[in-house]
Amino acid sequence: MSKIIALTEAGLRLAQQLRGQMDDAEICFKPKPFADTVQQAFRAGEPLIFICATGIVVRTLAPVIRDKYQDPPVLVLDEQGQYVIPLLSGHEGGANQWAAEVAQLLSAQPVITTAKPYLQPVYAVGMGCERNCPVDELERLLMDCLDQAALTLDVVSSINSIDIKADEVGLIELAEKLGKPFQTWDVDQLGTMESLLSTRSEYVFNTVGVYGVAESAALCAVQDVTKAAPELVLNKQKTRKATCAIARSYPSGSS
Repeated sequence: MSKIIALTEAGLRLAQQLRGQMDDAEICFKPKPFADTVQQAFRAGEPLIFICATGIVVRTLAPVIRDKYQDPPVLVLDEQGQYVIPLLSGHEGGANQWAAEVAQLLSAQPVITTAKPYLQPVYAVGMGCERNCPVDELERLLMDCLDQAALTLDVVSSINSIDIKADEVGLIELAEKLGKPFQTWDVDQLGTMESLLSTRSEYVFNTVGVYGVAESAALCAVQDVTKAAPELVLNKQKTRKATCAIARSYPSGSS
């Protein structure tokens, strides 16, 4: 069970809001004795979310920190719920991924500070469309999305969709024209990305079984390559008949 630790009334309100959206979380409001309570939970391997100043967390946990392979993930949030910082165990402990999930719940900004500059990110495109959508419309949408994300086609590793689109002529033609692999993913695979979606469409869920095809497919694709936490570079963009999103991930072991 994760613990949400709040020290002020404003922090408590945010903790209550967050707990209402989490399946397994306990609120600790002004725990006493503070250091002993927090350190005991940390030693027990409990994931921790602090709603307070980062300095308080650093000073409190410093005596019990071991290494990134053993320590539980620790997040720090501001009282307004605008930012989510993965403070400890970013990659190995899953704090970066958890930060992205919590930020999604709060419509906040994850602040990922893990060093990555020496690693080449993997980018993938996810697309959804109505049956028999023209390839020209798909190509225009994809190119517009690349422009918005300030990316070139060269960095795109693959074009991806849901498995019921495995025979979609327009997507197949687009991938062949651009010289990119076309991959599809099943509902179970796409469903693992639900917490990272920018929006959730009940209509799409009722139609195909997932809350978003384009974003989920892009996220699945980069995670499959890097075996590390994926993130959206460009949220879903739409035309009348198609959707497109771009995701990236850095190879594991970047911290």
